[in-house]
Amino acid sequence: MKNRLFLIVILGLVIFFGSSCKSEFEKLRATGDAQTLHTKAFEYYDKGDYVKAQLLFELIINNLRGKTQAEKVYFYYANTHYHLKKYILAGYYYKNFANTFPNSQYREEADFMTAYSNYELSPKFRLDQTYTEKAIDEFQLFANTYPNSKRVEQCNLLIEQMRQKLEKKAVAEAELYYNLKQYQSAVHTFENVLKDYPDTKEAEKLRYLTIKAAYLLAQNSIYEKQTERYESTFKKSNLFIQKYPESKYIKEVRSINENSNNKIKHILP
Repeated sequence: MKNRLFLIVILGLVIFFGSSCKSEFEKLRATGDAQTLHTKAFEYYDKGDYVKAQLLFELIINNLRGKTQAEKVYFYYANTHYHLKKYILAGYYYKNFANTFPNSQYREEADFMTAYSNYELSPKFRLDQTYTEKAIDEFQLFANTYPNSKRVEQCNLLIEQMRQKLEKKAVAEAELYYNLKQYQSAVHTFENVLKDYPDTKEAEKLRYLTIKAAYLLAQNSIYEKQTERYESTFKKSNLFIQKYPESKYIKEVRSINENSNNKIKHILP
């Protein structure tokens, strides 16, 4: 019984003090005193209470147009969205800040954070990569605009990281076509990956899979298209043999090469 009473008292105190804090903040919001709201907004921000800081910034931001305080308030207002993980809004406000205050001391940081907000929105590789592509474009724009910035190295690293994600997605799409026995689409997609990512570490494997898909496409083609497709497979496999003579796939590729050549001789009159 005593324990229960003790818990009721504690709960009552928590509710009381919670209500007091809330009412104090609500009273602050209702004051309409711009200077007080301005000061308190930055106090909350410095304490990491970004929700309250954001609410106070919103009360004063529209009345600061044309005033010197507007620049800092708007930038920190954008920051609150980032810290609250509202990355779409953060990116929007950083971009809008850069356009509104092109000569600001915060301009470089805002441009970087525009890109970084899109980076935060970049999903797993199997999902739509619109934000990944936006982030790459924004980071590249930043590096071009601020070539001497200490952020450029970070931009390049993040660009490479996201390109690897796009590459992984493209490879997964090609492999899906292959597994679904859509060999023509698989060949086309594998070749596009090699074209778009010439430095890929998966080049050997991708060329091998391209040859396999091309060979299976030829096997499953109508008679009129077989010669052309076996010839294409033969050429691809020849190039692979020359480029990767020690490959773990070499035995299978040599077999495909020989079979394709025999098919060409058999089909042609």
